[in-house]
Amino acid sequence: MINFIIITHGEFGAYLVEAAEGIVGAQAEGVRAVTVRSRQSLQEIRGQLESHIHELQSPQGLIIFTDIVGGTANNIALPLVVNLSKTTVISGVNLYMLISAFSHRQSFSFDDLTQKVLEDSKKSIQDTKKLLLAKSAPDNSSKAEAP
Repeated sequence: MINFIIITHGEFGAYLVEAAEGIVGAQAEGVRAVTVRSRQSLQEIRGQLESHIHELQSPQGLIIFTDIVGGTANNIALPLVVNLSKTTVISGVNLYMLISAFSHRQSFSFDDLTQKVLEDSKKSIQDTKKLLLAKSAPDNSSKAEAP
């Protein structure tokens, strides 16, 4: 099974995991949320993340989700996994991304799951008001314009 580490500023990651599990079901194993606190040293955060990487790295793969590109979590995670196979870091974690990852972790390969999560997360970012208005607007493309 593909495992996940969600590392974010504050409790954001833990809340995302809780919400995703509420939607798709509890993830009995292979999921850890790591909190980056302002009072922690970078060495403490790195040590905690290294421990989780060692624990969760598997032949099927490990995906580390971070909250911000270039943020503390992302900057600590990248050097730790750069030389590890079937391990990646995906930044910009959101609820839909975790729902997709949790839903498909047992049936997709590492590469396919990584791609699926990225595609699904991009599809989930929408201006829903514009979508609603576009669906409810009458189709004027087949009608002749009035003079």
